[in-house]
Amino acid sequence: MSTEPSPPSLTERRKAATQLDIAHAAAELFGTQGPHATTAEEIARRAGVALRTFYRYFRSKQDAVTPLLTVGADRWRGLLADAEPGSPLGPALRAAAEEALAVPDARAAEALLRTRGLLRAAQDDPALRAVWYRVNQESEERLVPVIARLTDGAADPLEVRLVAAAATDAIRIAMETWADSDAGATGPGAPAALAVRCLERLVGG
Repeated sequence: MSTEPSPPSLTERRKAATQLDIAHAAAELFGTQGPHATTAEEIARRAGVALRTFYRYFRSKQDAVTPLLTVGADRWRGLLADAEPGSPLGPALRAAAEEALAVPDARAAEALLRTRGLLRAAQDDPALRAVWYRVNQESEERLVPVIARLTDGAADPLEVRLVAAAATDAIRIAMETWADSDAGATGPGAPAALAVRCLERLVGG
C-alpha cells in the first residue's frame, strides 16, 4: 500500500489560494501603514473576500500573515526532503536554503520585499512578532524528521534536534538581518547569501 499523501483536492487548493491572497493583502497593508492602523475589514476588502471569510480562516489580523511566512519554510523543507539520505548535512542545508531564497523573477522579488515590510512592522507589534516566532517554532519541529531522514539514521536524536533548531534560527536571523538593512533581494546582503553564511558558521564550516 502506498504511503504517499494524496494530492490536495480542488477545494483544498482553492482554500489555500484564498488564504495566501489574504496573507499578501495583510502583509502589504502592515508594511505600508502598520498593523495598528490596519483592520481586518481592510485586509478582507484588499483581498477581495467577505469579512466572514476572513474570520473563517484566521482568528486575528496578525494571524492572517501565517500562510505567507510558511511558504519559504515549506519550500526549504521540501528541497531537503528531496535530498538523498546520507548526503553531507552541511552542503545539503546550504543548497536548499540558497535555492529556497532565490529570486528567479520579479514576482519572487516582490514577495520577498513584502516579507521585509512585514518583519519591519513586527518590530513594533508583539502580536505580529508572536506569529513570526510561532511559524519558526513549527518549522523547526517539522524539520526534525527531515534531518533525521537526511542523516540516514546515523545521527543521535539530540544532535538531530540541535541541527534542526540551529538551521531554523539561521534562516530566521538571516531574514531579520536583511529586513533591518537596505540590501536588495539578490547579492551579498540578500537573504540567500546571509542564510548560507549563517549555516556555514553553524553546521558545516
